[in-house]
Amino acid sequence: MSDSRSAILGRIRAAKGRQGPLDEAKQAELRARLTGRPRGIIPTRAQGDASELVAAFSERARAVESSVAALAGLDDLPDAIADYLAQHNLPATLRVAPHDDLNPVDWAKRPTLSVSAGPSDGKDAVGVTRAFAGIAETGTLMLEAGPQAPTTLNFLPETHIVVLKRSEIVGAYEDAWDRLRDKIGPDGMLSRVVNMITGPSRTGDIEQTIELGAHGPLRLHILILENG
Repeated sequence: MSDSRSAILGRIRAAKGRQGPLDEAKQAELRARLTGRPRGIIPTRAQGDASELVAAFSERARAVESSVAALAGLDDLPDAIADYLAQHNLPATLRVAPHDDLNPVDWAKRPTLSVSAGPSDGKDAVGVTRAFAGIAETGTLMLEAGPQAPTTLNFLPETHIVVLKRSEIVGAYEDAWDRLRDKIGPDGMLSRVVNMITGPSRTGDIEQTIELGAHGPLRLHILILENG
């Protein structure tokens, strides 16, 4: 442990009136809490079978100004995105996350689309990413960060299109975190960043009038894959 970190932790211990390491009983209590995944009260709206959770997620995502559409599979992704952009008179230039699920997509099916992969430099109008989970409790997306999921694509393009599998929709926030912990395993490390996104960016700072797209995407379009 570095000297600066030791000094910071030492000051915290002193403020709590404790000297030296925790006793074995207290350490065991803390380890149990860290590994036990305690859950809060799960609201009724976050419960149900798979179809109910998909319907609840879609309803609540739309309630916060997201748009939601269903796709049979990834083969339909180029058509779905090209049609969405055309309907909203948006540029057909995409910056796509270099995700294993998105890399095989045959974008040439829609030659009007101009597609590149990688992080956004802030000049991209449309970003396409893969979500890790959808949370029915509030219509929220959980997105990891990493080489296959650049965080810049979540916030810099004015239009954010997110691909989510039906099987990735869970009920409560605790279910999403459980899913992430199960993925990384007991010895793994969480992503440096985990983003929770509920609808497009908004603010009510000016005269308490809601404005979309103030600090991030103006549009959030969620494509739910029926067949992952």
